[in-house]
Amino acid sequence: MAMAAPSIRTVASVFGLLLLVFALSSTVIYLVSSAPAAAPSSILLNLRPFAARCPPAPPLRVFMYDLPARFHVAMMSTNSAAPAPSNGSGAAFPAWPPSAGGIRRQHSVEYWMMASLQLQGGGGGAREAVRVRDPDAADAFFVPFFSSLSFNVHGRNMTDPDTEDDRRLQVELMDILWKSKYWQRSAGRDHVIPMHHPNAFRFLRDMVNASVLIVSDFGRYTKELASLKKDVVAPYVHVVDSLLNDDPSDPFESRPTLLFFRGRTVRKDEGKIRKKLAKILKDKDGVRFEDSLATGDGIKTSTEGMRSSKFCLHPAGDTPSSCRLFDAIVSHCVPVIISSRIELPFEDEIDYSEFSLFFSVEEALRPDYLLNQLRQMPKEKWVEMWSKLKNVSSHYEFQYPPRKGDAVNMIWRQVKHKIPAVNLAIHRNRRLKIPDWW
Repeated sequence: MAMAAPSIRTVASVFGLLLLVFALSSTVIYLVSSAPAAAPSSILLNLRPFAARCPPAPPLRVFMYDLPARFHVAMMSTNSAAPAPSNGSGAAFPAWPPSAGGIRRQHSVEYWMMASLQLQGGGGGAREAVRVRDPDAADAFFVPFFSSLSFNVHGRNMTDPDTEDDRRLQVELMDILWKSKYWQRSAGRDHVIPMHHPNAFRFLRDMVNASVLIVSDFGRYTKELASLKKDVVAPYVHVVDSLLNDDPSDPFESRPTLLFFRGRTVRKDEGKIRKKLAKILKDKDGVRFEDSLATGDGIKTSTEGMRSSKFCLHPAGDTPSSCRLFDAIVSHCVPVIISSRIELPFEDEIDYSEFSLFFSVEEALRPDYLLNQLRQMPKEKWVEMWSKLKNVSSHYEFQYPPRKGDAVNMIWRQVKHKIPAVNLAIHRNRRLKIPDWW
């Protein structure tokens, strides 16, 4: 059957459409060809002052549970002459006792987070979190249970009968939380619970697996309990004094030791590598590899050793991380990290490869490989890494009152980053009629 000839109106419509396309194309070509080559970068440069004028993001609004002192500060020794931080209302918040060093200090993140919420007033530009008294106005809920200190205070080992006190505190805490309508409302998802010691909260961990946990690493957590998706990796509190005046004329030559390690060599799990490293590295030229405990004299020796060394060795401990890494950072000693499963604090903001070296276990145990790599590093490259260490070290300082960009503020900022995903989970859970299919 013959096809009908197109009508005059159809032909005119098509012709008009072609003219329109041609006109638009010509306009685009003219604009592109007539624009100066530097226009895109000029536009970006002009936007930067505008971005700089944008107000800072408001601080995280945190409601802190009013728990009895036995859950937190009552576990601290108060026989200290150190000044107590004031919360601005006249009441004193006890200072961290200098006598509580070693393992207790390393995992005292819980104390510094609680202390940061004692300050009164608005956040300004320096504080990442402020305390609110109205729970309905809160973005997150802080649970001030010193779970790490509780593990260290109640019993000298995990089989000591005194650990029953730790378990009892955990049971009492969960009873308080379960009765809270704010816990019930979110199933604990918007609650922040410090668990920095690998054995903290060990009796009832599964009951808080939806909460935002503050951990040192994931070495003793199942994937169902903890993950980078919802939890925050926090630095250890360093036990050596920070190196404040580090401006020698020749920083490379001012550190005569090539590689330094001082610590316990007999460890469990991944930490077994320490004994193997001792056999390979001990008595090598330029290496100080010493077996010791974190006693008062030992910490002084470690301080001196790190400050006089170019590189500081950081093998795994009983878990993938240890305090030694953060002691090295505040000593401006370039970390040499040997740990396959380590997770690092603030890694979405800090690139550790700029001031640290990473070796696999296989590489580290290869005879002379690690030392050869260190010896072959050009002086200029080491000085560059040392300079970056100095620039980032303030992010690992715990202090009261907290300062902009210090460890506590960085931790709270990480918590703030988790809140959108937390809210998504809460809102989805309220409308789902079946178990989460995803």
